[in-house]
Amino acid sequence: MRHQKKGKTLGRTKEPREALMRNLATSFFLHGKLKTTKVKTKALRPLVEKLITLGKKDILHNRRQAFQVLYDDKAVKKVFEVYGPQFKERNGGYTRITKLPTRLGDGAEMAVIELVD
Repeated sequence: MRHQKKGKTLGRTKEPREALMRNLATSFFLHGKLKTTKVKTKALRPLVEKLITLGKKDILHNRRQAFQVLYDDKAVKKVFEVYGPQFKERNGGYTRITKLPTRLGDGAEMAVIELVD
């Protein structure tokens, strides 16, 4: 039983699910927004928000923590040089999830996760 287990499994075991989240987070920071299924956007939001919070303080330890999650050096650089200073005065709630029409192929609920201005 999954008592007191937070988060969605997304039909994957631990390692592929973590790799998926890392890939989605890297793509999100490189492009500024991401279109995927609604369940994946809801699972991605806490990870992205934590990384932006790390980016608000540009210290070596925070950069190393971001490098442990994100695959691309450019994404880490963007977190600390663009998104961290942009949300310096904001105390959370950096992202917005907007629903889209269902996908034609399989009827999956789609959504866009993007940064709040």
